[in-house]
Amino acid sequence: MDHNPVPIASSSHGRVSGKPWKSQKTATARSHLPPALKSKSFSDRMEKASKALAIKKLQAELKEEKEAEIQRRREVTLERRKATEERKRAEELKSQLGSRKAARLRRRAGRTKKMVH
Repeated sequence: MDHNPVPIASSSHGRVSGKPWKSQKTATARSHLPPALKSKSFSDRMEKASKALAIKKLQAELKEEKEAEIQRRREVTLERRKATEERKRAEELKSQLGSRKAARLRRRAGRTKKMVH
């Protein structure tokens, strides 16, 4: 009798199940991912993510600049308004002082409000 040793399979691919109704198990298919993502490598995904991050950063900077410009305009308008109010108040004060002085001069001249000579 010639006894040849049976080669031992190094993986399950080499062995056949004695139970024909049981199928061979395979790696889980990640079917919940879209095909575009399945085909891409990790480095591609990371590159895309870094580009998206850079875009977000740029958008944030632009938004910040825009807000700063709006704030600057608001401050300029507020300063102008304050200056206008101050000018108006100064004019009123000046005119009031002018009328008081005129009334004083009229009183010295002997004229009153009721009697105009």
